[in-house]
Amino acid sequence: MTIHLREIQLNIPERKNKQFPFNIPVVNSIRGIKFPGEVTIFVGENGSGKSTLLEALARKAEMITIGSEEVHKDNTLDPIQPLVNSVRLVWNKRIHRGFFLRAEDFFGYVKRLRRMNEEMMADLRELQEDFQGRSDYAKALASSPAASSINAFNARYGGDLDANSHGESFLTLFKSRFVPGGLYILDEPEAALSPLSQLGLITLIKDMTQRDGQFIIATHSPILMAFPGASIFDLDREPPGFVQYNDLENVRLYRAFLENPESFVNRL
Repeated sequence: MTIHLREIQLNIPERKNKQFPFNIPVVNSIRGIKFPGEVTIFVGENGSGKSTLLEALARKAEMITIGSEEVHKDNTLDPIQPLVNSVRLVWNKRIHRGFFLRAEDFFGYVKRLRRMNEEMMADLRELQEDFQGRSDYAKALASSPAASSINAFNARYGGDLDANSHGESFLTLFKSRFVPGGLYILDEPEAALSPLSQLGLITLIKDMTQRDGQFIIATHSPILMAFPGASIFDLDREPPGFVQYNDLENVRLYRAFLENPESFVNRL
């Protein structure tokens, strides 16, 4: 079992009038979270603070971001900087592999990839124009680095991510960017995934955990919560803490609905 990030510690300053992000209950009710296994899952209702904790963790760890901006340049994360300053990360082994993904940032990331590809193609065209009239050997020699970069880019990302559905693009991204020995912080990755695609993501995660990968995931999905051996941290509990899958309110709610949806809806 490989755990790169062992613990997140919170040293929250005492304030009489607490403002965001210090007004989030979980921020004030815990002093840290230890990560006991390769997969830790944060669960909780909207507003419980799970995304805020992941964002603070990602910025503190200076993670690579799957988005339109790097984590240290993303001004949407500026409001949580006071919390970032109050966070201490305890590592077994400090690593720089992996990434941070918020589902809503994915389209920005696809646009960023498309812009990179267009710039490389423009560079290649410019080289070819500059070498007009030269020998084929000279053209090939000059254009080889740019062409190699484009080929490597397409091999990694599968060409045009826009050509796939949102969910297919998500899985393509995960397949291309998951590498052994990485730390992956995923905020609601199920947002674009069908139940079958969520099972596909579970397969990818399982493969990476067998190759020294560590995952910290915030989700509403009972499918992802059911990842074998995952440690589930429930932010809706008082106090927040680790729980068993079958004790989750989300799981009980889904089961009750699926057993008798008509009766369930009539009672609402």
